[in-house]
Amino acid sequence: MKIAVSACLLGRNCKYNGGNNRSQAVLDFLKGHVVIPVCPEVTGGLPVPRVPVELQNGRAVNKNGEDVTAYFRRGVEQTIARLSGEEIDLAILQPRSPSCGCREIYDGSFSGKKIPGKGLFAQALADAGIPLKSAEEIENI
Repeated sequence: MKIAVSACLLGRNCKYNGGNNRSQAVLDFLKGHVVIPVCPEVTGGLPVPRVPVELQNGRAVNKNGEDVTAYFRRGVEQTIARLSGEEIDLAILQPRSPSCGCREIYDGSFSGKKIPGKGLFAQALADAGIPLKSAEEIENI
């Protein structure tokens, strides 16, 4: 299988706080598959580290109140374009991310409250018909 994976899950330091979300369960699951690391936020031009972002009414807004939607949209477009020549069988994504959350995301209040929904990149993948799994689903197998 060819699998697109949130780069932070592979141990790449691209998370908003400069760290990563390395998941041994995801790494184990990926053995024997073709892996394509993705981080649409960095691809879109956001720095590492960066101010945390949540979605508010379809817009990407950071904790300082700055609208960074243009960076997110550019990153989604460029990453989708990069993947378009591939036959992606599955995407494994970082939970709750404003880009990669595929089951739930934070509600936009920066209070830690979660709501059902998808990040901007996860939605684009779903719209392209690519099956999505949250890293937590892999970890709980």
